Amino acid sequence: MPAYHFQRIESKWQAYWRQHRTFRAPDLPARPKLYVLDMFPYPSGDGLHVGHPEGYTATDIYARYKRMRGYDVLHPMGWDAFGLPAEQHAIKTGTHPGAKTQANIATFKRQIESLGFSYDWDREIDTTDPNYYRWTQWIFLQLFDTWYDPDFEWTDPQGRSRRGKGRPIAELPIPPGIDPYDYRDSKRLAYRAEVPVNWCPELGTVLANEEVVDGKSEVGGFPVIRLPLKQWMLRITAYADRLLEDLDLVDWPEPIKDMQRNWIGRSEGAEVDFPLAYPDFDFAAWSQARAAIGFPPPQAVGHQVIRIYTTRPDTLFGATYMVLAPEHPLVDRITTPEQRDAVAAYRRAAAAKSDLDRTDLAKTKTGVATGAFAVNPVTGQLIPVWIADYVLMGYGTGAIMAVPGHDERDFEFARAFGLPIRRVVAAALDQADQPLDQAETAYAVSVNSANAELKLDGLPSAQAKVEITNWLTSKGFGRKAVNTKLRDWLFSRQRYWGEPFPILLDDQDRAHPVPVEQLPVRLPELADFKPTGKPEPPLSKAVAWVNEIPGFRRETNTMPQWAGSCWYYLRYIDPRNDQAPWDPAKERAWMPVDLYIGGAEHAVLHLLYSRFWHKVLFDRGYVSHPEPFQRLVNQGMILGEIEYHAYQTEDGRLVSVDHVIDTPQGPTLQSTPPDAQPIPVRLLKLDPAAVVKTGSGFVMADHPEIKVEGRASKMSKSRGNVINPDGVVAEYGADSLRLYEMFMGPLEATKPWSMKGVEGVYRFLNRAWRMIVDEEAETPRLHPKVVDIEPSAELVRLTARTIAAVTEDLEGLRFNTAISRLMEFVNAVAPLEARPKAVLETFTLLLAPMAPHIAEELWEVLGHATSLAYHPWPTYDPNDLKEDRIEIPVQINGKLRGKVVVDAQAEPAAIEEAARAEPRIAELLRGKTIRKAIVAKGKLVNFVVS
Repeated sequence: MPAYHFQRIESKWQAYWRQHRTFRAPDLPARPKLYVLDMFPYPSGDGLHVGHPEGYTATDIYARYKRMRGYDVLHPMGWDAFGLPAEQHAIKTGTHPGAKTQANIATFKRQIESLGFSYDWDREIDTTDPNYYRWTQWIFLQLFDTWYDPDFEWTDPQGRSRRGKGRPIAELPIPPGIDPYDYRDSKRLAYRAEVPVNWCPELGTVLANEEVVDGKSEVGGFPVIRLPLKQWMLRITAYADRLLEDLDLVDWPEPIKDMQRNWIGRSEGAEVDFPLAYPDFDFAAWSQARAAIGFPPPQAVGHQVIRIYTTRPDTLFGATYMVLAPEHPLVDRITTPEQRDAVAAYRRAAAAKSDLDRTDLAKTKTGVATGAFAVNPVTGQLIPVWIADYVLMGYGTGAIMAVPGHDERDFEFARAFGLPIRRVVAAALDQADQPLDQAETAYAVSVNSANAELKLDGLPSAQAKVEITNWLTSKGFGRKAVNTKLRDWLFSRQRYWGEPFPILLDDQDRAHPVPVEQLPVRLPELADFKPTGKPEPPLSKAVAWVNEIPGFRRETNTMPQWAGSCWYYLRYIDPRNDQAPWDPAKERAWMPVDLYIGGAEHAVLHLLYSRFWHKVLFDRGYVSHPEPFQRLVNQGMILGEIEYHAYQTEDGRLVSVDHVIDTPQGPTLQSTPPDAQPIPVRLLKLDPAAVVKTGSGFVMADHPEIKVEGRASKMSKSRGNVINPDGVVAEYGADSLRLYEMFMGPLEATKPWSMKGVEGVYRFLNRAWRMIVDEEAETPRLHPKVVDIEPSAELVRLTARTIAAVTEDLEGLRFNTAISRLMEFVNAVAPLEARPKAVLETFTLLLAPMAPHIAEELWEVLGHATSLAYHPWPTYDPNDLKEDRIEIPVQINGKLRGKVVVDAQAEPAAIEEAARAEPRIAELLRGKTIRKAIVAKGKLVNFVVS
């Protein structure tokens, strides 16, 4: 019998699409183009769970819909396959990480294909393929070959005048008397520097800050320490202003834009030099020299000063001590012999803490004096120099002027170590001598802020900032500066399973690019992937590979996993090109990405890094648009199924949630005398059958006085609530899974999974099938009630309304409401004794983007010999949306009392007459005096009565 046999239908149409390459995009679009992209998936060994396909389903529906609207659609898929998990598996098992990676890819691809997504698999890419990472290496060489000219003036594609652009390193002017190699290296966007890093001995690699949680590695939970290492860095900070300004060019959710703005963290302030007070230091002579030479670059002042950045230069008179990050290079030079042991011990302790631990405002402040002193340049007073872990080398200059009167962290530190606290900002001048019980951080007016040449007292903080900055500039002590929280991107990893750097190091440790024609630099084969426990990359074990080029050694660090995902959207455009990363004509035709969907967890770093690379490529003329992703949508998280819980005391009694509170020691029962010890309680997981829903929540079916909590958690192996899509597809079919993922709620919302919901959409598909297909026949054929007749006027209006609503919903990515419209349609049409074939064809086309397998089969049963994938989208006559009769609310004294059905074109007088005659309204008006009747044509009737 031809019942809805989804296994047969889905395997049939997936084979058809594969055989006919149905969704292959043209090299160059001939029709309006649409580039629809999913965020690059990492193929983990666990495979998909039902949360993963949510975004994939949304992009697939939109891509299928737009093909039917006449667009050439580029909708590709590939694999972000380098990464630490595969390497850790290789270390444990002795298998090559490439073998595990390919097995994971095969699993992911099988699962994705089983859901019928319309990807152009001819464009599949894999970041671990040398034919792919050849071009990742090429892009790195462009970064190495580029410097950022902040004064370069140009006009962007939107016609805006801009300043600052990346230029070839060959165009960098070299000042006389400076080594050209060193100067170029100091300006490159890709450069090497010794920086403090998160080193994980167990993993044998440096970790980015976001890969460290509570001082331990995110993968494996191993201890992480801080130590200085020479690493590759990318100068993303040079593009901070561009990354901020160009957020105006893209259609992204405002919260995502704000996250990027906050991560960049642009601020305006001043850089100030505090001279070190060595024994024979002459502050007056230093001041005269500074006034003559101005504010020199850092390399010119060497170790004579401590340079700081502050957003509050107006508080400079209140700086009573200085703090250096423990990793600051000056610490070794300025620490006195008496303090050397204490400083060394403190630095070791700080190295074991994460940046988050160090900057926690709630923690007790710790530090050690170096024994050195600096001079406050506005007061001429000596102030001590300390080291403390709440100052980070990665922000500003790694040093601060401490103004404890007006900074919370400095205040806590000064109180802990008995350091001076001076008020230099107050609400009014007459409060200048009031003591401070806490730091006052608000802007007000300057007090106690004057020297022989500069008087700020009484000036509002904003004006004082301008005055003192101008004075500092005139004296050569400082200058106006812009700073960001954004740090240059640490781009090295001490891993095997990553892209090798296309760099050769000479005997002076200078970096030279591998010639482009020699790319890719392939990963050498290694039998031993285990870390040494020392900061030596595994590639250093491949001695022959390292020393392959006479006179040079290869760079043995590898790139981070971010590298391959920074530009993959460009390779999809031309994935088989072996002469260039992409054809410029194809890039101009397809870019930018029109719709990009993925998880909000990538809202900052992936998007920021991709935008940075893209802007460098734009500046160098390799791409035609300044931004890669025009429209961005973040799908919400799908949680595990709701679990129902009651609270239970230790003696087994169930208690209402009203009597339970959460405490740090766990939930306790509070219905006890005030002086009694609270009774510990525990969560008792309930069978959903034992729970009923009431108007105020959930209760136990047998004990309605006992309230029950319903909770849904993020899917994870540790919680045991992961649902594999394979099982759902096997039991209900891919179309049911697709429909349910979209029917759960708005795409951006967080939603709990429910197998009952899957059953619901499965029943809908069965009903749609029976509406069209004769289940009594031996082979699929039209239901006898499907006839080739003209639809009634009412059915024409229903069809037009459904087309209009589904079209509008799909354009707005409101898939849940689009599905609801189709359910309403089936409810109206399925009971009909005569079902017009043309109407059912329209329904099938509307269903096709969301449930493509059953739609293709229904289309075939309806008599069509070719796929509907490119069939024109249904249209309607706008006049058919107009109703002959409409329902109008009727109010009495502004309160809704009933409704009346009238002719859609009825005039106000006729509407009023019909409202008066409506039985319920007539009864309510009896005996009342109608003082006024207000009629809004087609909208409202309101009788004002007394």
